[in-house]
Amino acid sequence: MINKIDELLQMPYWIIDILPKQVKENSPGQYFKVEKYFLSSKHFHKIKQKHINFILKLNCYKDISINESEIINPLPEVIEKEMKNHYLYLMMDNAMILSEPDDTHLTLFNPSEELLELVKEISLSEGLYVWKPTI
Repeated sequence: MINKIDELLQMPYWIIDILPKQVKENSPGQYFKVEKYFLSSKHFHKIKQKHINFILKLNCYKDISINESEIINPLPEVIEKEMKNHYLYLMMDNAMILSEPDDTHLTLFNPSEELLELVKEISLSEGLYVWKPTI
């Protein structure tokens, strides 16, 4: 499985985020202060819950396994606990979602067109956006 994870980390990826598109490096706004605000406030718990809800909704349509586990479709409570406490590689089909317990976004690697469309639909239902980085 490690080889599969390493391989997927090199594939094209999309960001599932609270922002509708990538913030440009020379943006006149105050991205880093806003990010710090979201990471250090009660808002972060709401963002993490959106991530968990997103994964659980996705799991209604796709089989999911965590990291190297051979367990397919762990209980929702297990997914929630793991997402809140650990870096996870959520495996499905030939794609993967990286979930970090201390970040405001998820990263989707190597989605098929069908999976990408499903991810976009579910993301919107949670107030999240999907975009491809320009760098």
